[in-house]
Amino acid sequence: MTQQISPDRVADHVSALATEIESAIVLDEQFLETILIAILADGHVLLEDVPGTGKTITAESIAKTMGLSFSRIQFTPDLLPADITGSNVYNDHDGSFEFREGPVFANVLLADEINRAPPKTQSALLEAMQERQVTVDGTTYDLPVPFFVIATQNPIEQEGTFELPEAQLDRFLVKSAIGYPDRDGEKELLFRRLDRDAPEPSVSQTIDRGTAAALRTAQELVTVDRDLVDYVVDICRATREDVRVATGVSPRGTQRLLEASRAAAAYHGRDYLVPDDIKRVAAPTLAHRLVLTTEARMDRTSERQIVDEILNTVSVPRDTDAPEA
Repeated sequence: MTQQISPDRVADHVSALATEIESAIVLDEQFLETILIAILADGHVLLEDVPGTGKTITAESIAKTMGLSFSRIQFTPDLLPADITGSNVYNDHDGSFEFREGPVFANVLLADEINRAPPKTQSALLEAMQERQVTVDGTTYDLPVPFFVIATQNPIEQEGTFELPEAQLDRFLVKSAIGYPDRDGEKELLFRRLDRDAPEPSVSQTIDRGTAAALRTAQELVTVDRDLVDYVVDICRATREDVRVATGVSPRGTQRLLEASRAAAAYHGRDYLVPDDIKRVAAPTLAHRLVLTTEARMDRTSERQIVDEILNTVSVPRDTDAPEA
């Protein structure tokens, strides 16, 4: 049975994780917070970013600091489902078939350039993301606990790519980007490169696998005022009423916003939800679930812009900064 960790202890753990990761990698603080909140909410992450921003080392560092196994799959047009899930291999010694696990059998899976694989291959990953299991030749195999997918796609190179189906986009809790470092951060990268005698920056394990698994349940201890449930619903329903949106947030997206918000509260050491928790995660949780109209795309309206505007128009509940008496 998985242990439960109180939100105040969660804050200590994630603070230690963030400090350790930032000691080796130059990252935006808000970006790292978004990724760790996704992990607390037991969700998957989609990173849309240009090459060379540190996506691979970030995923590896997260796995190492949490004492988790790590695997990377480079998605290509000729990648087959069996290359992800594994396959049954004939055993010459006894004439039987035995299952050999694919790279998906890891705690942290980096799906690099996920949109380069054809839909059939992407569907194999979809089952793993949703059900935490894979099915090969009619037999189902459970994946390790915990299991997180960090997927990447290149926003500027579209030739030879396959657009992710809405069903798969909906399985990612958040969509974010590492982005370019600020000026000081980029200078730090160069100084590290110049100092050839210095050891390559690396991270150390901060928590064990059991604690990492327990962190996923921390949000369940966060209480939610009824007015904040209304607030979450109103935000998501507003996306369906916006004339620039062809398809708004699904009911699953509404649930995921609440889960991410509760995880944000736990991230900050609270066992109750406040409006700022919801606002903090709304854009990365909701924007990639919106399908814009043709007119909106032609006007270069962004999904995040719409979410931000909705947050500015939906009424915020009052007197919800503390749990009810």
